[in-house]
Amino acid sequence: MTDRFLEGRVALVTGATSGIGLAVAEALGAAGAAVHINGLGDAAQIEAALDAVRAAGAVSATHHDADLRDAAAIRSMMRAIGAIDVLVNNAGVQHTAALADMPDERWDALIAINLSACFHTMKAVLPGMAARGYGRVVNIASVHGLVASVNKAPYVAAKHGLVGLSKVAALEMAGQGSRASGGVTVNCICPGWVETPLIEPQIAARAVDGDREAGIRALLAEKQPSLRMSLPAEIAALAVWLCRREAHNLSGAALPVDGGWTAQ
Repeated sequence: MTDRFLEGRVALVTGATSGIGLAVAEALGAAGAAVHINGLGDAAQIEAALDAVRAAGAVSATHHDADLRDAAAIRSMMRAIGAIDVLVNNAGVQHTAALADMPDERWDALIAINLSACFHTMKAVLPGMAARGYGRVVNIASVHGLVASVNKAPYVAAKHGLVGLSKVAALEMAGQGSRASGGVTVNCICPGWVETPLIEPQIAARAVDGDREAGIRALLAEKQPSLRMSLPAEIAALAVWLCRREAHNLSGAALPVDGGWTAQ
């Protein structure tokens, strides 16, 4: 779908200077939205991300450097942007260690960025969405919002919490707006393995004689039956579809894009 059905709408995507977040920002821009992004990176990376969003078709693209560990910084960012029609909480961090060995500060940071930041952004936008009768919150959770893995206690806890938080918000917003206006929906997308630069070292470590596809299959064999990764653009396409008016009754869902991982 390439129609510009989001013209006149304003979107915010966190964690949008690379990977899934950037793909979502580009896709929302292609649909006509004015796009605000938040994310880490040096000046060159941030400008490259903004250029990509503009090139995709966004009427405007703006970067905000709020530290998502800081509730006051998040509130300041939300006030600066103003009314937001589409919120995509994508920012996330990971740290792997056994629960007993997990540093306290890593627990605090992962919960703050992966869960608490989503609470603060949603709290800021939902009243306005309800008043206007249209709003979309898409939280990029994870397959780890549905199942667990060892050595990922704070990440799994945060992503399970995000799924629960989203269900509560969906129920509270269920009666807002109408079919004609589009209503206000809150959903989670729960990806399994997604092909981003961050996982290239893991693929390379498993590649035999430089066979990258063999490396991917080896990496996914334990968890993801399809043995295929998703592309960031594929996750973005689902996020954009959730913004369509036709999706007004799809709310409170945690949609796995995991090649059958959670079907086992």
